[in-house]
Amino acid sequence: MNYIILDLEWNQSSTGEEEVTKILPFEIVEIGAVKLNSRREMIGEFSELVKPQVYHEMHQITRRLIHLQIEQLEKGHPFSEVAKRFFAWCGEEDYIFCTWGPLDLTELQRNLRYYDMEPLTDGPLPFLDVQKLFSIGYEDKKSRRTLEYAIDYLKIEKDIPFHRAFSDAYYTAKILALLEEKVLRNYSYDLFHIPANQRAEVHVQFDSYVKYISRGFADKAQAMEDRTVNETRCYLCRRNLRKKIRWFTPNGKHYYCLSYCDRHGYMKSKIRLRKSEEKMVYVVKTERFITEEEVELIRERQKKAKEYKKRQNVYKSGKK
Repeated sequence: MNYIILDLEWNQSSTGEEEVTKILPFEIVEIGAVKLNSRREMIGEFSELVKPQVYHEMHQITRRLIHLQIEQLEKGHPFSEVAKRFFAWCGEEDYIFCTWGPLDLTELQRNLRYYDMEPLTDGPLPFLDVQKLFSIGYEDKKSRRTLEYAIDYLKIEKDIPFHRAFSDAYYTAKILALLEEKVLRNYSYDLFHIPANQRAEVHVQFDSYVKYISRGFADKAQAMEDRTVNETRCYLCRRNLRKKIRWFTPNGKHYYCLSYCDRHGYMKSKIRLRKSEEKMVYVVKTERFITEEEVELIRERQKKAKEYKKRQNVYKSGKK
């Protein structure tokens, strides 16, 4: 299997007033990529500018970051042509996309949809988020560093400038090549397309946690009432667990609960509620076993959530 390390540069509206911003908030203006083989050796390069079709003025932030003028972009080719050449370059052999951070594949799919091109997939798309993998391989698994920080940390030679699509793909590929094989098992999912139904839902187990990605629901209440969303099951011995702390939320978007397994100890469950492109509510649930210290943090978080809810209720009563 090959690795396609992808980086995109995109432009956006200078005013934010156009109706099209709701459909295409970011227009891709450059595609850069590096191809590695199964041994993570570089075997190909791709770099093309995209001629703007939607936003014909360069946003000041974009201009400052990527050092491109709109006149340069006008010499490029339309997105549909560049995208077709890019996918042809990716080749027929199996490959997985790799990016620095989680955003590029979503914006690529949004641009594909805008131009009525064939989607990458009709459901969640597995990929390697090298920014996350760097943290897993070298730091605390939680921090998210800049690309240049990682290059400096690994003492990789900086032989071309940063902040252009190809150069950032090139440096990301350099980092990917140094990661241990076991780190690459921690793949991510792009959720531009969520599971279409219950059968297509994602259940995946990693070294130290499990992840579940649900189908879409009409609203938050329906999602939280779903049995699979609600349940807490030990992912090591497959038994249903009794909740020590039932689902609670500190902010209405993230929900937590604490369960206990007689064999494996305390398990923390976390739900993130998100909205799909079709405005459906879906759930990303992660579960892992935690230490006694982390258990106390959950109890403290529940206590603060109760206090906040109480204050909110008092506030609402006062307004009435």
